Amino acid sequence: MTDQVPARRPQSILFACTTNTVRSPMAEALGRHYFGKQIFFASAGLKRGTRDDFAVAVMDEIGLDMSKHRPQTFEDLEDTGFDLIISLSPEAHHHALEFTRTMAIDTLYWPTIDATAFEGSRERILDEYRNVRDGLKKRILNLLEFRPIGTL
Repeated sequence: MTDQVPARRPQSILFACTTNTVRSPMAEALGRHYFGKQIFFASAGLKRGTRDDFAVAVMDEIGLDMSKHRPQTFEDLEDTGFDLIISLSPEAHHHALEFTRTMAIDTLYWPTIDATAFEGSRERILDEYRNVRDGLKKRILNLLEFRPIGTL
């Protein structure tokens, strides 16, 4: 049940992946863009990664600036009182489930391809990053039921 909708709309969401350099910061930026005044978003990884220029580039293509993102780990989080943790890698999901042992936090697992694993031309690599970005956008909007003004 990877895309199961929570019973109520969460007020705070943590996106989690392995290094907090591509998937989870993309999801955080997308969430903030669409729901930033309604929901608190954060992201973290199991390990500290380094800035990923491909991720910055594909987010810039849609007008979202990730250039100031600094990868952080779960241990770096100042607050762990999230309503929902959405894991984007298997390792992060196992860690998220540990949180549920001591805190009332819902979890979802959205298996998301690791775009850093792809090789080839710059354009081929960017296409993989775009696929990740667009897939996350679709899932976030669907989960949180985003409806542009004027639509049903």
